[in-house]
Amino acid sequence: MSGSDVWSQIFDFSDYGALLVLVHNSILAGALLGVVGGLIGVFVMTRDLAFAVHGISELSFAGAAAALLLGANVVAGSAAGSLLAALIIGILGARARERNSIIAVLMPFGLGLGILFLALYRGRSANKFGLLTGQIVSVDDPQLLTLVIVSIVVVAALLVIWRPLTFASVDAEVATARGLPVRTLSIVFMVLLGLAVAVSIQVVGALLVLSLLVTPAAAAMRVTASPLVTPLLSVAFAVTSVVGGILLALGGGLPISPYVTTISFAIYLICRVVGARRDVSGRSDRRGRAEAASLGFRP
Repeated sequence: MSGSDVWSQIFDFSDYGALLVLVHNSILAGALLGVVGGLIGVFVMTRDLAFAVHGISELSFAGAAAALLLGANVVAGSAAGSLLAALIIGILGARARERNSIIAVLMPFGLGLGILFLALYRGRSANKFGLLTGQIVSVDDPQLLTLVIVSIVVVAALLVIWRPLTFASVDAEVATARGLPVRTLSIVFMVLLGLAVAVSIQVVGALLVLSLLVTPAAAAMRVTASPLVTPLLSVAFAVTSVVGGILLALGGGLPISPYVTTISFAIYLICRVVGARRDVSGRSDRRGRAEAASLGFRP
């Protein structure tokens, strides 16, 4: 295959307008997932749960694969797997070392089960592949309705527990001393994270869910420490990654995941460069003020 053929397979915008009509559900789903992923990703980073997202996604993949094999609702199977993993991690993984050990055990188990179920499945191969890498036209009206309901539940619950969860995430010991139910908050958050992972897999796939639930928030935290600006930027980055990935994938006929991850990674690199330059500039300003003070000048 020549270079021009490869390029045309990645970016081919012939009949783009007609194709765009076919994915309006996926675009809406992508925007919703961007909001959910951007908001919940802030706490994923604050609570150091990036590894947990990957662990939950593996059992979510196993649940979706089992549902596919049995002819059941794939979203329900994905949610069941996610919630099971989230509850196990939330209840048993109180400390970081325990949590990482549990996740390291769950990940290969979930992936192995998922591969087994897919190997037994005799349906369309695209369905198998889509669970791992996402499908651009996989969101039908019932799935979109389910996604809307789950997204509303997750966002509403996050807004309700936002302040105490932020406090518990920053300093769990002080929050416990102040009487906050830190362990309960942790379990509730893990359940919300499980739901977010379950619905995200339908669009971006199990293997690349980190690009939606971790990378946008990590990028936002590189350029700001504001508790208000960080979630807003995280949501903007996540929506841009998913919707932009869908729009680009529509022209190429390839899985959506390479486009989403590329956009997400590019945003992170830009934010990292901007953050590094800001840090250098801040250190220079502080050094200049210190030198001026040492010479008897007051800023």
